[in-house]
Amino acid sequence: MHRATKIVATIGPASSTPEILLQMIQAGLDVVRLNFSHGTADDHRQRAEFVREAARQAGREVAIMADLQGPKIRVGKFENGRTTLVTGNPFVLDADCELGNDERVGLDYKDLPRDLKPGDVLLLNDGLIVLNVQRLIGNEIHTVVKIGGELSNNKGINRQGGGLSAPALTAKDMEDIRTAMSLGVDFVAVSFPKNATDMEMARQLANIAGAPYGIKPKMIAKIERAEAIPALQGILDASDGIMVARGDLAVEVGNAAVPALQKRMIRMARESNKFVITATQMMESMIHAPVPTRAEVSDVANAVLDGTDAVMLSAESAAGKYPVQTIETMAAICVEAEKSEQSELDKDFLDRTFTRIDQSIAMGALFTAYHLGAKAIVALTESGSTALWMSRHWTHVPIFALTPRVGSERAMALYRNVTSLHLDTNTDRDTALQQALETVVGKGYASHGDMVVLTVGEPMGQAGGTNTLKIVRVGEPY
Repeated sequence: MHRATKIVATIGPASSTPEILLQMIQAGLDVVRLNFSHGTADDHRQRAEFVREAARQAGREVAIMADLQGPKIRVGKFENGRTTLVTGNPFVLDADCELGNDERVGLDYKDLPRDLKPGDVLLLNDGLIVLNVQRLIGNEIHTVVKIGGELSNNKGINRQGGGLSAPALTAKDMEDIRTAMSLGVDFVAVSFPKNATDMEMARQLANIAGAPYGIKPKMIAKIERAEAIPALQGILDASDGIMVARGDLAVEVGNAAVPALQKRMIRMARESNKFVITATQMMESMIHAPVPTRAEVSDVANAVLDGTDAVMLSAESAAGKYPVQTIETMAAICVEAEKSEQSELDKDFLDRTFTRIDQSIAMGALFTAYHLGAKAIVALTESGSTALWMSRHWTHVPIFALTPRVGSERAMALYRNVTSLHLDTNTDRDTALQQALETVVGKGYASHGDMVVLTVGEPMGQAGGTNTLKIVRVGEPY
């Protein structure tokens, strides 16, 4: 069954062997996420090699995303590894403290006291612990525990409502970008960007680091700061795609605000011709259980119905007991949700204007395939732009993008409703179209008598050169 929504999965201790990776790819994995918050450069290098080998065995390209840690603001370590905060008791966050105890703990972000004022609310450990700031004395933040609980080493800190000044790119991130480029990753996800400038700086660093390897990765902005919401359009313009990072975002803006923000972000991304990933706790119970909860099934399905390009797994696939089953289950949910989606193509095209020839051809192919009941759209593309534009509109007609560029093939692994395939370069248009059709038929995506819509650029081999639309029936002469 054709599945339009893509699956991103984090790999870690539970999924880092070639055997498990191959099973995950066969189950439906499209993009592998390397979480640079954990592991060494050598760990990531070995995992990237395993991914490429498993993809080769599976007979298709799988993209790799490097997810930067960013300025995760955390408490320090405790003498005993943890403590229990009691509601109503005082507790001190002390930038000068080396080892914490029941009364105070250190900070890895030493400027935190400068970012706060009395009355601020701090949320620790993903919001499970809440502290009210009472006063600031030098490098000490004196608080009263509003909601207590167990606090252990290196748990995260957020300020309710956002507003912390830590830069989006740390020194570690800059080094990790260089590592990621040496691995040949296809996407770089930037944590905690506040504005377009953060993304522009990250892109510049990635392009410079990728130049010796001949790669320019796609840049993904993780929307997890409250300040990013009013700056969302600028961030979208400076990025190739965004991630709805519901964990830290929920801590900063409140859980109740996140579902509506998710819908808004997905809509804005699609309208801006950018891709979007929905992430965090989508199948959380499957870390330990072989089946998801009904609420998790609805969460994944609703993200699909919102129009997300991809849904993402974190601990479920990195450390869970059932990484392969989780992907199989998520894939099945996506397919079922897509069956019920209503196409609004005609409404989408109202009041739209196209100034580029290649974009006009892409939209014409969509419109034609939808109204003629074509079995497939086949796009010959260099950069993948034609396939991206087509994928912003839902038609129930699968899009097959054929390209001679491996980088483009992997980048399109994140585009909704796009299956990317490799086609060797050919300068003769008719020969290339015939080979494209044979590839799609040979893989079982279309059969004799099916109508197929083809797009191609002439002369061939030029990015952004799509200028031709052709309608054929399989088995009939051109």
